[in-house]
Amino acid sequence: MAARQTWRWVSLIIGIIIVVVVVLAFLFIYSGVYNVAATYPDRAPVAWAIGTAADNSIKRQARGIKVPKLNDQARIQSGARDYQEDCVVCHGAPGVQIGEIGRGLNPAPPELIDAAEDFKPNELFWITKNGIRMTGMPAWSKTSSDDEIWDIVAFMEKLPSMKPAEYRKLTHGAPTPEQ
Repeated sequence: MAARQTWRWVSLIIGIIIVVVVVLAFLFIYSGVYNVAATYPDRAPVAWAIGTAADNSIKRQARGIKVPKLNDQARIQSGARDYQEDCVVCHGAPGVQIGEIGRGLNPAPPELIDAAEDFKPNELFWITKNGIRMTGMPAWSKTSSDDEIWDIVAFMEKLPSMKPAEYRKLTHGAPTPEQ
């Protein structure tokens, strides 16, 4: 009997705590106190939580995606042109700074030279195809075929070792966002 009574009190206290937490969460959300300006950086715990959730989600969602042959020169060349047209303004390239749009985003878009070292090809494909919410990274599946997205991934795989002259050659000297 005493154990049952203790359990009722514990359940009541847990229920009250849950209600209080939910009420406080709603008050926080509706108060407008959280600054959502792109010019205001996230606090370290928020950045960590969002980054960790994104990394783990990408890994999970990309499981099972079969990677085609990516070392085909025509595929890399096509990906370089698409990258120059659609990606360089936010992510930069060898010898090309991130453009004005990319510099205004928060969180800042990664330089994909680093991303190609941090993510596997199937993960890069998933990111490019589906985008990342609240980062400015669009879902290219709305405008590009899977083959076109794989071309960009093939190109990104070459980015870590690519020199500016090689990038210019692949993109036929296409103008950069700053030109």
